[in-house]
Amino acid sequence: MDFELNQDHLAVQKLCREFGQKYILPDIRENDRQSKFDRSILARMAESDILGICLPEKYGGAGMDYISLGLACEELEYADTSARVILSVHIGLNSLTLLSRGNQFQKEKYLVPQAKGEKVASFGLTEPNAGSDVVGIQATASRKDNKYILNGEKMWISLADVADHFLIFAWTDLGKKQNRDHSGISCFMVERSFAGLTTGTIHGKLGVRAGNTGWIAMQDVEVPKENLIGNEGEGFSVAMFSLEQGRYTVAAGSTGLSKACLDASVRYAQTRYTFESPIGEHQLVKEMIANMSAGYEFSRLLWLKAGWMRNQGLRPTRQTALAKWIACQEAEKAAADAVQIHGAYGFSDEYPVERFYRNCKGASIYEGTREIQKLMQADYALGMRQDKPRHVNLPPWPFPENT
Repeated sequence: MDFELNQDHLAVQKLCREFGQKYILPDIRENDRQSKFDRSILARMAESDILGICLPEKYGGAGMDYISLGLACEELEYADTSARVILSVHIGLNSLTLLSRGNQFQKEKYLVPQAKGEKVASFGLTEPNAGSDVVGIQATASRKDNKYILNGEKMWISLADVADHFLIFAWTDLGKKQNRDHSGISCFMVERSFAGLTTGTIHGKLGVRAGNTGWIAMQDVEVPKENLIGNEGEGFSVAMFSLEQGRYTVAAGSTGLSKACLDASVRYAQTRYTFESPIGEHQLVKEMIANMSAGYEFSRLLWLKAGWMRNQGLRPTRQTALAKWIACQEAEKAAADAVQIHGAYGFSDEYPVERFYRNCKGASIYEGTREIQKLMQADYALGMRQDKPRHVNLPPWPFPENT
């Protein structure tokens, strides 16, 4: 197996690293303090083709591969988690789902402007009383003539107050809802402009304060039948596919956060003196830095393996779940040790590790909690799940012209 990044990968890595240095890092401390989402980042991502980085050129994307998507997420989260979250929801949860599950009409109407960055996309599954328990959602969609009438509420939605398009999941079969039969759930593309849809921002978050997170309320929202993704009853399958794409971006992003913690700790350990020597010469500090370095390396190998499999046209469910679990776990460890290495300064936003410590926690919750990922790995080991990566309706790399 060749672990060398090609020239395209290196170019993406450089682009996103410079993007973070130029557009994110200069204002991130103040934006984080004020819980301010910088909307100009979206336009700049669009200009740089980042919002369509791994989408086929046929639909207006940059035509890069899935490793490139991972590298973009890693570099953007190195600057701040809020920047990576944009790719997770816009590409991972929404656009890749449209590419795989949408029909030609839906791709042309919604995927093309999303790939070009003209429209911003999000994803609405979680509700006030339903997260990991997907069949616990209460939103409904009733058929009326050539439309569906959506009612319900979504919570903890990234880009809720920013996005133009939302993938929304709701029950279309109330009988199956009573029996908790997930085959009664369907998925719809909903536009912000549809009457009856309102959104709001959640304040007081522990981390990712420079990102926009909010809620969606739907009151008799009329959605054309043409906006049904797949068939009625396929919503649960669509959601599981979407979350898998999102997990991949989270794994890569968390790896970038681990690297940010490592680099910040190395800089501090080389310049901070105690007992007349740099703290980097103290063995217990060395141990923390060694653990960060190891955690970064094997987190990166895990998401790269999942990305390589995606490039072959496979759906690496087990590998992606493992990468997400381990990368998030290692990011939490790295952030905690980075604060410890910085001592009292780590408790202040004078240094970035305080922000890393707050930001890392969300990744162990969204796109499938760490407990869900652990259960999946146990089920694979016990033979309760079939560990056989299957071909998926996403184009292998390089994208064929007729995709």
